Amino acid sequence: MLDSKTRLSPELLPELQIEADWREMIPRYLVPINTKRMTHYFTDVLIIGGGLAGLRAAHEIDPALQTIVVTKDRLEESNSAYAQGGIASVWDPEDRFDNHVADTLIAGGSLCDTDVVEMVVRDAPKRVAELMAWGTQFDSHDGSLILGREGGHSHQRIIHALGDATGKEIMRAMMQRTRSMPNIDIWESTFTIDLLTHEGRCVGAVLSRNGSAPMLVWAKETILSTGGCGQVFRESTNPRVATGDGHALAFRAGAQMRDMEFMQFHPTVLYIAGSSRTLITEAIRGEGAYLVDSKGYRFMGDYDKRLELAPRDIVSQSIVRQMEVTQSPCVYLTLKHLDPVHVRKRFPGIDAVCRGFELDITRDNIPVRPGAHYMVGGATVDISGATSLPGLWAAGEVTSSGLHGANRLASNSLLEGLVYGAAAGKSASNAALASASDASGEPRVLPIQSSSTRHAPDSIDIADIRNSLRSVMWRNVGVERKANRLAEALHSTKHLSSFVLSQSFDSIEGWELQNLLTVGLMMTSFAITREESRGVHYRVDFPQPNNEKWLRHLVL
Repeated sequence: MLDSKTRLSPELLPELQIEADWREMIPRYLVPINTKRMTHYFTDVLIIGGGLAGLRAAHEIDPALQTIVVTKDRLEESNSAYAQGGIASVWDPEDRFDNHVADTLIAGGSLCDTDVVEMVVRDAPKRVAELMAWGTQFDSHDGSLILGREGGHSHQRIIHALGDATGKEIMRAMMQRTRSMPNIDIWESTFTIDLLTHEGRCVGAVLSRNGSAPMLVWAKETILSTGGCGQVFRESTNPRVATGDGHALAFRAGAQMRDMEFMQFHPTVLYIAGSSRTLITEAIRGEGAYLVDSKGYRFMGDYDKRLELAPRDIVSQSIVRQMEVTQSPCVYLTLKHLDPVHVRKRFPGIDAVCRGFELDITRDNIPVRPGAHYMVGGATVDISGATSLPGLWAAGEVTSSGLHGANRLASNSLLEGLVYGAAAGKSASNAALASASDASGEPRVLPIQSSSTRHAPDSIDIADIRNSLRSVMWRNVGVERKANRLAEALHSTKHLSSFVLSQSFDSIEGWELQNLLTVGLMMTSFAITREESRGVHYRVDFPQPNNEKWLRHLVL
């Protein structure tokens, strides 16, 4: 049984509105809007984002409703497709829902919503069974699913596919099913510039297809499922497309943003100087890999009795401290003590990546260090997927649902995408159907006008500013934080924003930069405000949690 302290629901906790003197820098729309001179498109439901949450939402839309799914790149390019570890679900007869709930609440630093956690955990087996029915081939043996274990989990409950490419296999099946649904149009290479709002309601979005001039898509209901924002940091496991677009456009549209200080850093990212960063799944530690420092010392016992299977925030912080102790740029994963045949079979993707760098994962130490991985905070949603902005629903990493609290438990992200994708899809579908008989609910051109800001001069070096921002964020708002460094980051980000956010760009690179700066401003302001350490938010100057003052959500 869980004690009353663990079960405390943040629904009972106060919210603190943070200060943001930089709001005036943020334009309502990134591009000028003149409805008399722009192309218009109409749909019943608009889904922004083609990852797992977005596609699961699409499957819930009534076939009578026309639906558009837009994604800024190809469907294959999403955080969901890159997920290695697996999906958490109670499946073993020796496991219990209460165990999964307890593990999630413990990892969440007392900020989880207990009702949400229980709903998601109890819905998990049903959602996994759906995936299997839709063609997902999870790894099995003699007809039974193979269950793994990851940090923070008390039981074997991680269901995986293709060894270490679970997201890729799930998305394959989801994409195949989505493409077969006649009421769903998929627009790839389509960038969402902003959400359209009129009289306090979301009514669609401003889009650019294949680099064309901005167009207006009017929708009865809109679902936001744009994923994360790891690219705001120099070191990240996220693909290049994860630039926080959804977080930024939700904020500009007036949706409440919550807990934006909580960026989860994955402890083990392959560290090869000069190469792109590659995630080394937590499952590799679940199979028994050790973490050692540059001197070969297995150090996790110095920080936590759970060793390598401690929650991600603890492992990341421990690695950073051990790197400081040894004055080394990384630590190492070692699997030398494990059966090499099993290791290669279990982790074929990681084996292939490491071989590209002439590393044999069965014999050589694998250099790793933390990297930005998963955004815990985002647009506040209720249990139905509704944001604070009428007409706008959201699911997945772009949200703050209450499932993760201050730290996401490993392999709960794909699960959240499934459960909340289904919830948001059903809610938006019902709302769109309800408005079908009401003429006022039909998508139509509304009198929205936005005058132009200054056109961005050619002298602005977008790539250089982006790199500067990412370096500032990694150096000052990374795994370890303290007041003076956070103040430096906020000052630098404000300075960059002062001339970038006032410009009107006509390229994806420019709009992404504006979104990254907006996310950087939010994340840093939230981190400065929370003067304690909780979950993934670690303040060197306030190293302990302070429940009396900070057992609360921060909102903007």
